Order: sequence, then structure tokens, then C-alpha cells
Amino acid sequence: MARPSAGLVGSFRHLDSLLEAINRLRQAGYRDLQALSPVPHHAIDEALKKPPSPVRVFTLIGCLLGAATGFTLTIGTSLHVSLITGGKPIVSIPPFLIIVFELTILFGGLLTLGGMLLNARLPLIHTVPAYDPRFSEDRFGLWVRCEAKDFDTVTRLLESADAEEVHRVGE
Repeated sequence: MARPSAGLVGSFRHLDSLLEAINRLRQAGYRDLQALSPVPHHAIDEALKKPPSPVRVFTLIGCLLGAATGFTLTIGTSLHVSLITGGKPIVSIPPFLIIVFELTILFGGLLTLGGMLLNARLPLIHTVPAYDPRFSEDRFGLWVRCEAKDFDTVTRLLESADAEEVHRVGE
């Protein structure tokens, strides 16, 4: 397992200070930032400019795979065991849609769960070195991955945004 990279963690009392620090660091060219927050807030996601979650692709693939499986099973079964009743066609789509719908929902849900676990990197074997229990209670944290030569610059940027505390983590 790769060792976590070196970086700095700033602790903030207020959300506004955290957002200001994120904006200052992004303007200075630092892009590898991770916010640690006691509550989710849309302003943090907007400030970090994170791309949309790829879990939706897993859901789409699961739904398409489920629909294809549903049609394959129902049509294949009807062609293999052909019971002609009342002169109706052997392959009739409307009654098959119930099975197709159920398998679409099932496969979509399963691949959504799998995609969520995969993208969240669960199960989490080790904790993030920047984690502090206060970030789950009443403080906001900002982890910045940077080289050792940039520690002073990043520390000044964090402190200028009212960071209560800045400390090194990793290597």
C-alpha cells in the first residue's frame, strides 16, 4: 500500500474562513485539496470544484445490463419452450416488460451500490492522516497536498484565512 503524501492541515472555526482558504489556495495553484467538515455543505463542493460523481455511469450500465438480461431471458425462454396458445405470437413484448423492468431496477441498484463502494474506496483500511476528531464535531479542516518546499507558503495562505491551527501530516 502506498504511503500517504505529505501535506498540511488547517483547522478553521467558521465555514467562511474555510471557503476563503480554499479560494486562496486555488488561486495560488494548489488543486489537491480535501475539506473535512462536520456537516455537508454545497458551498464547499462548489469551492473545491469537484467533478460530478461517476456513480451515475455505474447506474446506467446496470440498468442497460438488466434490461438486456430481462429481454434475453424472456425471449430465450419463450423460443426454447414454445407454447402456442390461442394463435398469439411466441415472442410478445408487453408481458415481458414486467421481467425487464424488475431486472433493470435490480441490476441498476446493485451496480449503484458497487460503484458507490468502489468510488468511496470502502472498506477503508486506514484513516486519512489529516483526520482530527474535532472535524466531526465543531471544526472545519482543509488538507493540502504539497511539497516540503511549499510548506511555508501554504502555511501563510492558511493563516491569512484565519486558520486556528496548521500542522504537517504524512511523510
